[in-house]
Amino acid sequence: MQAVRTAIPDVVILEPKVFGDERGFFFESFNARQFREATGLERSFVQDNHSKSAKNVLRGLHYQLHQPQGKLVRVVQGAVFDVAVDLRRSSSTFGHWVGVMLSAENRRQLWVPEGFAHGFLVVSDSAEFLYKTTDFYAPEHERSILWNDPAIGIEWPVEAAPTLSAKDAAAVTLERAETYP
Repeated sequence: MQAVRTAIPDVVILEPKVFGDERGFFFESFNARQFREATGLERSFVQDNHSKSAKNVLRGLHYQLHQPQGKLVRVVQGAVFDVAVDLRRSSSTFGHWVGVMLSAENRRQLWVPEGFAHGFLVVSDSAEFLYKTTDFYAPEHERSILWNDPAIGIEWPVEAAPTLSAKDAAAVTLERAETYP
């Protein structure tokens, strides 16, 4: 596994070693020892999630204020533009974002640490998205930041207004959001 640091060094792209031939391919999608060696982090994952979304669906920007979740995300069908936003007020990158194209074809994964909001936009006809979390889903602690908040300035590759859930359409701006210390 190769680790590629992003513009926010705590957010890491993980590229697995893929073994392929005329029969197909094989790769380890997760290995705790390799994750630790690639990121320098020791994490326990407690929940796996799987979603399927149509083209132009935008999910996010989500985070849990209490019980923050680190997420190891990947795409197993289709492609998404995946985004992490630093919500740690003590960080020099507070309010900054990174975006990475994840697809079934490139097999990249993204480590989104605790203290970040996360979201993605489906850029293929549909996409199946898998992610491991370091804490359990706690709806009472979930918060959302507006996907197009100009203070953050995410450059989403949108062709038209994205399809949002009611919760995401009603999200708040970073200025009004509850954040981490």
